[in-house]
Amino acid sequence: MQIQERTRYSDGELEEFRVLITEKLQQAQQQLDSYKSQLVANAEGADSKVRGLDDGTGTLANEQMQNLAARQQKHVRHLENALIRISNKVYGVCRESGKLISKERLMAVPHATLSIQAKNSR
Repeated sequence: MQIQERTRYSDGELEEFRVLITEKLQQAQQQLDSYKSQLVANAEGADSKVRGLDDGTGTLANEQMQNLAARQQKHVRHLENALIRISNKVYGVCRESGKLISKERLMAVPHATLSIQAKNSR
């Protein structure tokens, strides 16, 4: 008797992942909002400074904040896409091998689309 390999996670497991991802998405969105408000505050503060006296540190800090915000926006998109995969019931399937990504990996990196094996072979 041959054991058939699972091709997708059960609806109950998908719900567990949906709850986890929704929590992570809320946290990520809050962090993104914080970065955006800091950028706005920096821009408003820059308007009141006398031009030419800045030593460049404000510009560097602003660039770093923009990079953090861009990275966080990308993370938010990945989490949103994971929720779409859950609703389509294809969440947790490796996009290269078509096999299930381990539950441990998905708990650590819930937006993962590659199994450890596929990721390491890249």
